[in-house]
Amino acid sequence: DWQEIAKNCEESLNDSGCTGVLVTHGTDFLHYTSSALTFFLKNLNKPVVITYSQRSSDRASSDARLNLKCAAKLACSDIAQVMLVGHASMNDDFCYAMPGNKVRKLHTSRRDAFKPVNTRAIAKVWPDKIETITGYNKRDNSKKVELDPSFNDKIALVMFHPGMEPDLFDYLSQRYEGIVLMTCGLGHLATDDARKNLLPSIKKAIDNGLVIVAAPQTIYGRLDPLVYSPGRILMKTGIIFLNDILAETAYVKLGFVLGHSSWKHKIKEKMLENISGEFSERLVE
Repeated sequence: DWQEIAKNCEESLNDSGCTGVLVTHGTDFLHYTSSALTFFLKNLNKPVVITYSQRSSDRASSDARLNLKCAAKLACSDIAQVMLVGHASMNDDFCYAMPGNKVRKLHTSRRDAFKPVNTRAIAKVWPDKIETITGYNKRDNSKKVELDPSFNDKIALVMFHPGMEPDLFDYLSQRYEGIVLMTCGLGHLATDDARKNLLPSIKKAIDNGLVIVAAPQTIYGRLDPLVYSPGRILMKTGIIFLNDILAETAYVKLGFVLGHSSWKHKIKEKMLENISGEFSERLVE
């Protein structure tokens, strides 16, 4: 579905009669799709705007109307980026335009469920005006958008938890080619002083060709495995630590990177490359 959406976006964006693209989407996996589009669409020339409704349009409290009007306004703007648009608060005042791969759904039912993480919103959006907050890529209708939808779905997203069995990694390595491991703290797991030491099985899986990358369990902040000894020990297994990336974005990026057979010998390099703004130089709360 991500590939099909990206293909339709590319065709529209390269049509001279198209001002911008607006995609309506369900909320539960919206930030996965917006993240995928940031990787699949290269050399953006016009806005790609994704929006949602937490509450159906037959309800008095529906957010559909404002979200859609603001998204349409943004799709006609000069901001040539993949953006997720939705209520900035519970009130019907304005929406935020948020980076497609730095945003997460943080509430099950609130109208302002989506928030930018470790960064600022790109703009405040009303149905009749836009106020930019950060710098952005500007519209350039002379550009030609390139589609790169390569993706390997033999990947999994796994959260470390107390009591995790080491042989889980033996199981995973037989079925997947890449794992996003959501580590605790600054990048820690149960190590050699724990009753269930995960390190030998992780090292074995990596040596056998499984790519394991680390993303934080926390919503905000960044990984830094050098601060404490468990992190430094874990680094020796070959796990790739992905800074402040969101776990969902890490999942999409890992599938994207593994989908390029020509990158087989530079997977770490590509996972650490800031391909579409998925890493933040400075964290913003």
